[in-house]
Amino acid sequence: MTDTILVTGGAGFIGSHVVDYLVQRGYNAIVLDDLSGGFRENLNPGAKFVHGSATDKELVNKIFNEQQISYVFHLAAYAAENLSHFIRKFNYENNVIGSINLINAAIQHDVKCFVFTSSIAAYGDIPSPMKEDDTPHPADPYGIAKLAVEYDLKAANYVFGLNYIIFRPHNVYGERQNMEDKYRNVVTIFINQLLQNKPVTIFGDGEQTRSFSYVGDVARTMALSIENTAAYNQVFNIGSDDSASVNTLASLIANKLGVELNTTYLRERKEVKHAHSDHSKVKRVLNYASTVPLDVGIERTIAWARKAGKRQVK
Repeated sequence: MTDTILVTGGAGFIGSHVVDYLVQRGYNAIVLDDLSGGFRENLNPGAKFVHGSATDKELVNKIFNEQQISYVFHLAAYAAENLSHFIRKFNYENNVIGSINLINAAIQHDVKCFVFTSSIAAYGDIPSPMKEDDTPHPADPYGIAKLAVEYDLKAANYVFGLNYIIFRPHNVYGERQNMEDKYRNVVTIFINQLLQNKPVTIFGDGEQTRSFSYVGDVARTMALSIENTAAYNQVFNIGSDDSASVNTLASLIANKLGVELNTTYLRERKEVKHAHSDHSKVKRVLNYASTVPLDVGIERTIAWARKAGKRQVK
């Protein structure tokens, strides 16, 4: 019998790509998404869709009671790091309470493995490259929420034997990224601004650096991880080894679009200046490879954005 997998956030950016790979592998995929950051057009037609939120405990329990869930991929979150300081209750309800509803159900129904999408934000402002065994010091409520769920999964494994895999991705971009959200997704924010002949808005001096990671590379490794038991009960950084400044990113996008770059610099935000992580563990255990360089990934994202059309920022 084919295993059934519940994917939260499966109509969203990374989640929809994970669902695509799972369906390709022949799994029965059930998508739980409230469409607050996802879109129906992202849904894989081979997956069953349930409209709702992980914060709805009754709905979560209903899904587990009616379906024989073998694996859970939990990608649903409100991932706005800097905004999380100002929406603390909303942040913890969505990113912690919703996760606990799923973990409880997974324990009660003997799920084989719970795959959790954490974030590099769990590390906070520590020296780069960040390694999985570094002591985390999250700098914002979003990172605190992600780390709290990581700790809860480890406790659930210790007491109840629930297997888990934790991924800490960073700065993932690509097709289907939400262009309507002004608080996150810098790549598509810049693309959307330039498609509308608006200046690119950059916080601070633009010399903060990130490793921009193409979604196809990240999602495939995440989806296939459940088939490798050596990955169980492990934490993995996942993303690109190559870093670039925000200024460099803006110039690259303008160049690929063939437009002149106009930049508006805004007040510097309280954020980590340089954030990069070490990926030797995910390469060793899961054979991860970052195969799409930034310029190629940007070209693919632009091609998708042109088809998707300009979006009004919410």
